[in-house]
Amino acid sequence: MADRNPLSDLTFLGRNSRLVRYFGRPLQQFLAVEAAGGVLMLAAAAAALVWANSPWQDTYREFWASEVSFTAAGYHFDEDLRSVVKDGLMALFFFVVGLEIKRELVTGQLRDLRFAALPAVAAVGGMAGPAAVYLALNASGSHQEGWGIPVATDIAFAIGVLSLLGDRVPRQMKVFLLSLAIVDDIAAVVMIAVFYTKGISGGWLLVAGAIVAAILLLRRLHVWSLPVYIGAGAALWVAVLESGIHTSIAGVALGLLTPATPLQSKQQARQWAKWLHDRKDVRVSDLRRASFHIRESLPVGQRIEERLHPITSYFVIPVFALSASGVELSRQTLADAATSTVTLGVAIGLAAGNTAGITLFCWAADRIGLVRIPKALAGMRLVGLAMVAGIGFTVSLFVSALAFEDPLVQDQAKIGILAGSLAAALGGVAILLLASLRGRAVGRARRPPAPAAEDRH
Repeated sequence: MADRNPLSDLTFLGRNSRLVRYFGRPLQQFLAVEAAGGVLMLAAAAAALVWANSPWQDTYREFWASEVSFTAAGYHFDEDLRSVVKDGLMALFFFVVGLEIKRELVTGQLRDLRFAALPAVAAVGGMAGPAAVYLALNASGSHQEGWGIPVATDIAFAIGVLSLLGDRVPRQMKVFLLSLAIVDDIAAVVMIAVFYTKGISGGWLLVAGAIVAAILLLRRLHVWSLPVYIGAGAALWVAVLESGIHTSIAGVALGLLTPATPLQSKQQARQWAKWLHDRKDVRVSDLRRASFHIRESLPVGQRIEERLHPITSYFVIPVFALSASGVELSRQTLADAATSTVTLGVAIGLAAGNTAGITLFCWAADRIGLVRIPKALAGMRLVGLAMVAGIGFTVSLFVSALAFEDPLVQDQAKIGILAGSLAAALGGVAILLLASLRGRAVGRARRPPAPAAEDRH
């Protein structure tokens, strides 16, 4: 049994009970699938829509308007529950984003400019296209600030959509989309910091800078106590929140400050394992010493990312979707949305703006020799991939709350996000399936015919 099951039988999932076989391990396998986080996010969004349009719709608004207040070390916090999710839990999500960015810049594909060039060009097109579409429909008036909503796409969810297509999608397309996701995350963070930050407090900004300097000093002094960094991270979150800059920036900053290279080499880790194995009398202190050195053969950022990624994917993002997706879809609301330039700008910007922007920018860069589009990404595949990349959900909903204060305009933007994301997902999948069928048909046509029976004898 130990050979078939990698989990220890001392744990719940390692046992062989009926509950584990028919519920525990299937659930674990589902959560290991790339698209599982997207499925839970969609389920949470659907639940929010049902709740907001049910006879208990008042409880939805009242629940997320509940006040949360506490006092710690002389600091008093008093916000509603929706703000706690947006400013608190989402900071954890952006911390994981920062870890992913740091990993890709230090050890991933983005460290090589040859590989980073095409996703970077695509990301620029994925910003310019949606923004141009939105601003064309909202050239005048008070809704111009919503241009960032269709720009902030959810490529992590797009990757989940691609995984549903299985081997119909070449692996190179998924790698390209992952690289595009990292560049897109960097652009989204810069956009939030520059365009959606209001009323900056210089004093609190200096405090935040001092905390960042202290964290760098602690790293320099080789202080690796986790509670110390948790305390410094909490202090940075408070300082950034009070400074007027959104707390997502604090999360990304902490992620970028986290080491992405190991303190110990693999060879040194093996030496410590051998040292522990050769000791005749092993004490608890020996185990702690050896485990620390072995553990440090993996980067701190990678270990934290592996721990937090399930929490953000299976808890933070679904909770945020539940808090942000509850739009009342009455006849009047839908009628207003159908004629709203905000709704149309967001929906068309997501589905058509991203498709046109990514495709045209990549094509133009390829024509002038700036990048080279691989064969696996050429033609209809690039168009389908660009449309799938237009799925905007998590960050789009996040930016809509920053762009508009009027709840009615927020609802119109959210309807645009839902409609545009659905159109981008369905349209992109249809184009990719068509490209896959055409590719297989061409492959069969180029294949030499099988010899006749008489020719084989």
